[in-house]
Amino acid sequence: MHKKHIDEKRKKKFEATWYWYLTGEMREGMSKEQEFMVRRLSWMAGLFPGDPRCFECNLPLSGLGSWLSLTRPSSFSPRLCNACEQTMRKEEAGAEVELSMLFADVRGSTTLAERATTSEFKGLIQRFYQAASDVLVQHNAMVNRLMGDQVIGLFVPRFAGSGHARVAVAAALDLLRATGHEDREGPWVPVGIGVHTGVAYVGAVGTKEGVNEIAVLGSAPNLAARLSSQAADGEVIVSEAAAASAELATEGMESRHFHLKGISQPVSVRVLRLGLNQIGAA
Repeated sequence: MHKKHIDEKRKKKFEATWYWYLTGEMREGMSKEQEFMVRRLSWMAGLFPGDPRCFECNLPLSGLGSWLSLTRPSSFSPRLCNACEQTMRKEEAGAEVELSMLFADVRGSTTLAERATTSEFKGLIQRFYQAASDVLVQHNAMVNRLMGDQVIGLFVPRFAGSGHARVAVAAALDLLRATGHEDREGPWVPVGIGVHTGVAYVGAVGTKEGVNEIAVLGSAPNLAARLSSQAADGEVIVSEAAAASAELATEGMESRHFHLKGISQPVSVRVLRLGLNQIGAA
């Protein structure tokens, strides 16, 4: 019983830490001693010169201070350092937060693979990964996954701000630009994107052998993935929840209604394309 109590207390502690990582807000479970230690370490890290700095520990991510402290950006967010990422991955814990999610897929990737050599197709996908990662990083997203022909970006309050839905929609349109959807010759890779805002679990999941990854789980990411699969080349499918949160001026904007696999209720969405829609306040 005593061990169970300790395990539950430890879990609560790491869940509170994850909530802090994702939102920048303290909540029950993080002790006063922890809060004091976080602020003290942040002050000490501020003595190292350099900029930008890790949102969590305040260590510099470049410059002389980065070299002295042996820090570099984490693999999934330019706002965190590798040391903080390792701490986050160490425990199988996370937190439920409201965030915005962007799922981007290469359309017709099977056909593209058939028409190209293996090395040519690999080069195309690698270029897509790089373009998408650059856009997501510029918009302060967590680059959750680069897999197959899909890229996932998470826009959490800590990094993207309280207006994370608006940032996610802007990132989606910039990703279309980065893949050539404004070019007269057409895109160099066909891409469809889904954006949704909702509550999801974000945290470390893995195995007893220590193979951990940062995952986003729940019905909200499932919906975002389904929206992405419905988007044609050059389209951004935005859920009504994301459109409302982003305060999009939806008057005159194309709307659609989907019955999606695994989603019990019909889903209403808005459709954005470059040159046809602008992001405006409602």
